[in-house]
Amino acid sequence: MDGQHDSTQVTRPRQGFAGLWNISFGFFGIQIGFALQNANMSRIFQSLGESLDDLALLWIAAPLTGLLVQPIIGHYSDRTWCRFGRRRPYFFVGALFAAAALIGMPNAPGLLAAAMMLWILDASLNISMEPFRAFVGDMLDKDQHMAGYALQTAFIGAGAVIGSATPWMLDQMGVANVAVGPGVPDTVRISFYIGGAALFLAVLWTVLTTREYAPDQMARFSRADDETAGRAPATRAMPAGGAGWIATGVVILAIVWTWSLEKELYLLGALLAAYGVARLVARWLHGQGRNDNLLSHVVGDFAAMPPLMKKLALVQFFTWSALFIMWIYTTPVVAQYMFGSADPASPAYNAGANWVGILFATYNGVAALAAPFLLQPLARRIGQANTHAIALMLGALGFLSFLFLRDAQLLLLSEIAIGIAWASTLAMPYAMLASSVPQAKLGIYMGLFNAFVVIPQLLVATVMGTIMRHAFPTEPIWTMAFAAGVMLLASVATLRCR
Repeated sequence: MDGQHDSTQVTRPRQGFAGLWNISFGFFGIQIGFALQNANMSRIFQSLGESLDDLALLWIAAPLTGLLVQPIIGHYSDRTWCRFGRRRPYFFVGALFAAAALIGMPNAPGLLAAAMMLWILDASLNISMEPFRAFVGDMLDKDQHMAGYALQTAFIGAGAVIGSATPWMLDQMGVANVAVGPGVPDTVRISFYIGGAALFLAVLWTVLTTREYAPDQMARFSRADDETAGRAPATRAMPAGGAGWIATGVVILAIVWTWSLEKELYLLGALLAAYGVARLVARWLHGQGRNDNLLSHVVGDFAAMPPLMKKLALVQFFTWSALFIMWIYTTPVVAQYMFGSADPASPAYNAGANWVGILFATYNGVAALAAPFLLQPLARRIGQANTHAIALMLGALGFLSFLFLRDAQLLLLSEIAIGIAWASTLAMPYAMLASSVPQAKLGIYMGLFNAFVVIPQLLVATVMGTIMRHAFPTEPIWTMAFAAGVMLLASVATLRCR
């Protein structure tokens, strides 16, 4: 990777295993951070005194941050070039702040501070993560996209295994797993310290062992890619209107106010209205001839999504709704139904929370193996869309099994099915997307694609808490039925993505 690039080539050099490794290794560290967040934030929030039905509200910070950060970072990383490269400066800065947030998270003195640290952590992880998705497309030709994203998924799975299982491993080594007084146990605190160091060092590896193509080379590659795929040069539409989105948002806000509905629903109305305002402002800027700005690019490129990206967006919407339900509610479900305690201060609850780390490590470990050794060969035989549909169907069955199993050990079987779905989610949509969008705008399209990862998380965070309060306030097990249902819808929607 560090050799001199041929400035006359119109196709990217084929990468060997070492090159693929260096391109994706940073994701190993990023996923350690995400795994620690996903497996432990509900535990931290509950340890600091938050109630079960308010957990989703505190989780809003993470997806909202991704919704705002990823398109911005995608836009600017497409247009960045400095002595350190195009994407790599974003890897490094994001990793530096994420490592600091991981160290600060378990020391948060209260709920507000913990929520703020979650916001900083997620923003920083997104600053690093979004350019990594585009980095694979930058560095590899289309025939290696599947291999690149499969290896990236393997690193994601391996990093998540380590991040998810570290509190349990420390508990087995004799580190205190129950806090003395308010706060989080030492197992969680030390895990976050280890994760911060691992994240930074893994991203630094990719920064130091890769060298990006110069802008003129990337432009040549992009033209060749678009000509081969029969794509027209990248264009940007400017959608009319916006008033309808504003009106819809205002109506939702008025209904929430009038009927005294849950306060989380204010966010949904505000987001719809804000998108409408963004469309109006972008349209006005277009009329003034001012098109080369962040807002115009984001709104215009969103309107000009390729047809396949729109179909994949629906798949992502359902898939990530199910995954977010899992991340929020698995800890209270396992602790209450398999370990017999809903009290965050009890040893039984903390034992259940540690077992959730093992469950999460299991599905991530399965993903690390399934992506390169099962899904990649299967996709070559039956196609990426069919492979993804089968994997998501298995994930739905895995979620459904939580309603019937009461032996914590048997949940490992559930996690195998979920792990196959997770592996496919991290590889197949991105491999299909990277080959279907204008290559000069790969960064911003990867960022915009993240909207369909984030929007369902926001809906879950705002709506699921309301459902919990009114339908089954003391029975979180039913959240897994919701997860199974929406994952099944994702499987069906995938069949449209030919």
